[in-house]
Amino acid sequence: MQRFKIIFPETFYLKYLLWFMMFHVLSEAQHEPGFCAFYEECGFNPLVDDSTALIPPTVPCLNYSPARHLTGAHYLKLKQVCPMLDNGKSNTYACCSIKQLKSLESSLRLSKVILLRCPSCADNFAHLHCINTCSPNQTQTVEVTKVMNITTFQNTTDTAVVAYKAFISTTFADSAFGSCKNVRIPATGGFAIGTMCGPYGATQCTPQYWYDFQGDSSNGLAPLDIDFKLINEGNTTGLPAGVVPYNGRALKCNETTPTEGEACSCQDCTESCQMIQISPTTSPFTLLGADGYLVVSIILFCLLTFAFLLYLFVACFLRSRNDVNQPLIDPAEVTCTDRNSLVAQAFLSSKFQFWGTLMATYPLTVLLLSAVVVAVFSAGLKSIELTTDPVELWSATNSRARMEKEFHDTTFDPFFRTNQLILTAPGRKGHQYDSLLFGPTNFSGIISKELIMQLLELQTRIQFWSEDLNRIASLKDVCFAPLNPVNSSLTDCAVNSLPQYFQNSVNNINAKVNMTENGVTAEVDWRDHLIYCLNSPLSFKDITDLGLSCMADYGAPVFPFLAVGGYKGKYENFTDAEALILTFSLNNYARDNVKFKVAMQWEQEFINMVQEYRNNPNTNFTFAFMAERSLEDEINRTTAEDIPIFMISYAVIFVYIAVALGEYSSLKRILVDSKFLVGLGGILVVGCSVLASMGFYSWIGIPSSLVILQVVPFLVLAVGADNIFIFVLEYQRDVRRAGETREEHIGRILGNVAPSMLLCSLSESVCFFLGGLSTMPAVKSFALYAALAVLMDFVLQMTAFVALLSLDARRQDNNRCELVCCLTVKTQRANKPNEGFLLPLMRKYYAPALLNCYSRIIVMVVFIFMFCASLFLMFHVTVGLDQELAMPKGSYMLDYFQYLYKYFEVGVPVYFVTKKGYNFSTMAGMNGVCSSVGCDEYSLTQKIQYATEFPDQSYLAIPANSWVDDYIDWLNPGSGCCRLYTSGPNIGNFCSASEDICKSNCLGILSSRPNVPKFNRFLPDFLGNRPDLQCPKGLNLFFPVFPASRFMAYHTPLTNSQEFTAALLRARELAHNITMGMRQIPGTAPDFEVFPYTVTNVFYEQYLTIVSEGFFTISQCLVPTFVVCCLLLGLDLRSGFLNLITIIMITVDTVGVMTLWGIDYNAVALINLVTAVGISVEFVSHMTRSFALSIKPTHVERAKEATANMGSAVFAGVAMTNLPGILVLALAKAQLIQIFFFRLNLIITLLGMAHGLVFLPVLLSYFGPGVNKAVLLQLQQEKEKARRALEMKNNLKQAYENISYEDTETKQEPDSSCTEPSKHVDGPSKMKESEVEVKEERIDRF
Repeated sequence: MQRFKIIFPETFYLKYLLWFMMFHVLSEAQHEPGFCAFYEECGFNPLVDDSTALIPPTVPCLNYSPARHLTGAHYLKLKQVCPMLDNGKSNTYACCSIKQLKSLESSLRLSKVILLRCPSCADNFAHLHCINTCSPNQTQTVEVTKVMNITTFQNTTDTAVVAYKAFISTTFADSAFGSCKNVRIPATGGFAIGTMCGPYGATQCTPQYWYDFQGDSSNGLAPLDIDFKLINEGNTTGLPAGVVPYNGRALKCNETTPTEGEACSCQDCTESCQMIQISPTTSPFTLLGADGYLVVSIILFCLLTFAFLLYLFVACFLRSRNDVNQPLIDPAEVTCTDRNSLVAQAFLSSKFQFWGTLMATYPLTVLLLSAVVVAVFSAGLKSIELTTDPVELWSATNSRARMEKEFHDTTFDPFFRTNQLILTAPGRKGHQYDSLLFGPTNFSGIISKELIMQLLELQTRIQFWSEDLNRIASLKDVCFAPLNPVNSSLTDCAVNSLPQYFQNSVNNINAKVNMTENGVTAEVDWRDHLIYCLNSPLSFKDITDLGLSCMADYGAPVFPFLAVGGYKGKYENFTDAEALILTFSLNNYARDNVKFKVAMQWEQEFINMVQEYRNNPNTNFTFAFMAERSLEDEINRTTAEDIPIFMISYAVIFVYIAVALGEYSSLKRILVDSKFLVGLGGILVVGCSVLASMGFYSWIGIPSSLVILQVVPFLVLAVGADNIFIFVLEYQRDVRRAGETREEHIGRILGNVAPSMLLCSLSESVCFFLGGLSTMPAVKSFALYAALAVLMDFVLQMTAFVALLSLDARRQDNNRCELVCCLTVKTQRANKPNEGFLLPLMRKYYAPALLNCYSRIIVMVVFIFMFCASLFLMFHVTVGLDQELAMPKGSYMLDYFQYLYKYFEVGVPVYFVTKKGYNFSTMAGMNGVCSSVGCDEYSLTQKIQYATEFPDQSYLAIPANSWVDDYIDWLNPGSGCCRLYTSGPNIGNFCSASEDICKSNCLGILSSRPNVPKFNRFLPDFLGNRPDLQCPKGLNLFFPVFPASRFMAYHTPLTNSQEFTAALLRARELAHNITMGMRQIPGTAPDFEVFPYTVTNVFYEQYLTIVSEGFFTISQCLVPTFVVCCLLLGLDLRSGFLNLITIIMITVDTVGVMTLWGIDYNAVALINLVTAVGISVEFVSHMTRSFALSIKPTHVERAKEATANMGSAVFAGVAMTNLPGILVLALAKAQLIQIFFFRLNLIITLLGMAHGLVFLPVLLSYFGPGVNKAVLLQLQQEKEKARRALEMKNNLKQAYENISYEDTETKQEPDSSCTEPSKHVDGPSKMKESEVEVKEERIDRF
């Protein structure tokens, strides 16, 4: 016996006896109606750590006994907590005590906070747990599987139930799950079921997974383990005898509850939704089953070609009335237009001739006065304001987006400054983690403890000395701290990153603990916590024994799409993410706030730190980054780097002008006949005109921009160089007449060419001044600066450049070398025209080849085809400007944009802002906004929810969260959030849920909504209530409300300008629909408005109207080209019309080639298109005027003369001036310059040259105006006058000779006497005819 005791000690008997008794008790329990399996509370579950439990883990006592009849307070409590078990006062039985009911109520309250949006779901959730805990037939649905002896609350030992099986019919389980699966958490856009399904989330959750989570004591909510068995209806296989799976009726989500709870809203219940008819997107324009624009373009090409060929056919049989072949012009044939044209040309020529002579006579005085005027204008540059802020540059002050931004930033705070880091670890191997709680889970290479630690280190490295604060500054000085904005600490800063799931604590990341689950003990660590938090970011406590919170250290949740990126699926597989995302949010201070400089300095330190970290060879990451200042910094940097490219471009143009203006008739006179200083003077004239324009507008307060600095000099140089070439070449091609002084010669040449220069310059200047009516700030300022610069350029050319040419002509006449004026050469200048090599080439070869009968037909057909094809392409041009194009090649921002588009799963947040005029406190007001039970079917948030169901059309991914819904839930007594002190000095005041002494709820019975006084009374408490474990509701001023409010949703990922613009348009359409609906609610002001606000709206709003804006602006530019041309040519409508047609064709063809070359249409392109109109005037108007004033007999001859004489000057002055400078721009680093300055200006120049030198001469040869008969009549009259004068002189001479000679023989031969004097007067007659021919030649040339 003694030996037996040694082998079997006394403790063995006690344990054996205990297990035997437990087995005996469990086996005695029968599964029969009317009996309980357990009753009353025994104590705390020894298997659950109460320090990690969200509620006390109280377990019931094992008690196989009949169900109790309930009366009095016990009955009332049952009726309150489990109304589905109420059978009346006299007939209600249950298996739970009043203490159990109170514990059950406390447990259900935590879940109801999330599920109360859908009363039927909350009712079904409570239904099952009421059945398990209180059903009078408890033994039929429950089987106790594990009991333990514990010390009860009365300090006695009793047997407690710590685990049991619950048998449920799949019919009930599926129906209950279906009522809850779509209940949303508006703050995240996710589903409530996702927080109640453990690792499976919302997408993989099933009824079984849902109940398994509810029965898992490790989740902090269940006090004991419940093994839910879902049994198909009618299936009894494997069921214990007497067990009847519970098959009560679960409510559908669109049903009202027995306690008069309303049906769930559409947002939480798809069965409650009405059928939404989404209008299809606008279908492409089609004709005959093909692209409509293509069909129209083909038809137009056929019509224009047919009309042209018909014209040719008719012309073969009809002689053109405009060709003048008759020897004499009858004065009656001269039209009013011809007379007006002659008068206009004569008037302008005489005035400019006088002016040119005057300027050439006093060159030094003119230069001095010009310099003074330029200096006065340029003095304004001391106060120049250079606009670099993209908002000020591209968004008009009175635009809708700017006004909405102003309202938002004034009513709320400006949208915070974003500084972001996206980290990847390509090639790093992932691993599979076998989690005790969540099973095998894949972890990508980036989700590793080592990298998370490095990321955490990055978050805390930035500190610097701030001169503005006179101390060391850090993130806390400038960060956005939504829950503690006044006196922020580092932990209050809104930093969204994966380490925030561990509250940025190294200890939390390193924490690990052994945990037992379903009889298996294993270690849980940071990976288990992370899996849980990625699926339940709103949880204040995870379900592991670590007991860590998922909330960030600044008190708000970090949603997984803000912490990781590149994962598969929308709400799942977060641990497969390919990127970590770190976002610092800084306060967006005003630019005049001292802390704005501190924020900018912090961002610069952030960039420096990241670049230093990236250059470290030991870095494990590859990453992309950006700061709020990055866009502006990179644009400014690349502009500064490309300034030398522009300087080289201008230098190349200067060298060309200086070389091309020279005469080079003799090698010995090359230094005398060169025009280096004249070219330099022309460049200085252009520069002075630009400086004067910039200075003037700086005086009056119109800011400049980098676009103006880059484009306006180029434009004015093109215009100025053309005029310079025309003037100088005409001077070189003309010969000084006998008795004509140098000054008179220059004046006469200016009289010839200045009207043409005035025509172009005035057209361009008026064009640009009208372009100043544009609403786009950048386009408006460019147009104004360009208009004045072109005007000043013309004025300086008529003054300073004429004076410079006069000085140079004086030097050249004295045979002095250009650069060394003290040196002279002996070789004299030949007094003959110097045509150069281009004029004879074009006269002898180019013009005849272009204007033969076959070439003209081919040219017309080809250019008609080009126009129609470009018209088709114009309707397919891409509108927008992607952000990456503004960045130089090699910029770190290009990597950031690539990572952003690849790894981000949602787009930018969008706020739906309500202006004042809406009453939120009334029941109708609340229902018109909220989205939970009882809300209007088409409330504000409900309409946004509908829109998210069609993300491809609405561009909305996550619906708006609603503070109204949260406030209603917060007031609900079932949430336990809003309570009042019942004693003490604060009696009747608000008491937070974290204080246990408060038992009274703010609202005794909440039928549906609080009344107006209670709404207004408790709203400040709600806004100041920081969310915590006991009450996850509350805002703490995160969403200010009165007099305006905002509701935040998220766009889908937007990757280009077209998507941003479409998203803005759709959001505005939705906001307008919401506005119209809310105005129908009683008490709403008639001017009440809802508008969408996103930080990008101010940049992309322009693309909603830029097509019509561009059409309007370019039309304004085209009108003056027509009007000025008609007026200066003496109301010559045909010339003006042909001029206009050619410029329109150049513009249309430019847009067409833009489409082919991948150049998007945007504000920068519009500026260049306005420039194209100006440059086209140079290519076209000179040729048109030259043709109109020619007196050659036929259209073809006049076209040849205009092509040779004026075409050569235009080619040398415009085309060859622009092309070298443009080609240099191809070396620029900035993509913006390469695309919109190199490519687009090359297109403009080449198309302008093709139309001006190829198409226009042919067009004029067919449809140009007839020869000016008033000019021919004037020449005819001058010839007749000269002939009569000659006859009169001859007659007088003859009479004088008759008186002087008395020789009879001579008197008898009058014929011989008459013929003799004719020999003497032959010289004077030829002189008269020569003068007439000179006049004719002058008119013929211009």
